[in-house]
Amino acid sequence: MGEEKTTEMPVASIGDVLTGTVEHIAPYGAFIRLDNGQKAMIHISELSYNFVKNVADVLTLSQQITAKVIKIDDKGRIDLSIKALQVKEPKPVRREEDFEKKLTSFMKQSDEKIADLNSKIKDSRGSKRRTGKK
Repeated sequence: MGEEKTTEMPVASIGDVLTGTVEHIAPYGAFIRLDNGQKAMIHISELSYNFVKNVADVLTLSQQITAKVIKIDDKGRIDLSIKALQVKEPKPVRREEDFEKKLTSFMKQSDEKIADLNSKIKDSRGSKRRTGKK
């Protein structure tokens, strides 16, 4: 009598918040062993709202993490996101105001320089003496 292989359907569902341990770190993400025994992956883009150049800068092996299930594909592979549990900080409005002020100041200075150059060109054209050879 042979043993029957059963494929476990994921106990998790999209939107669940799960905990697990980092088992492997790859250049594109990390593989997590969930507390229920299943494996899952966190893509590098789902680690933080900030730019992440290296997964090892954010995660370490054997680290306990909490993440949200964002996708389960037809093969039962689970994709997680730490970023989904973080509060996205709004961009400061002040930076935009500073940019607008700098742009306005630049445009004003540029216009002044152009006007100054144009007036010098007009002056030099009108004051030229003509020497005529007969």
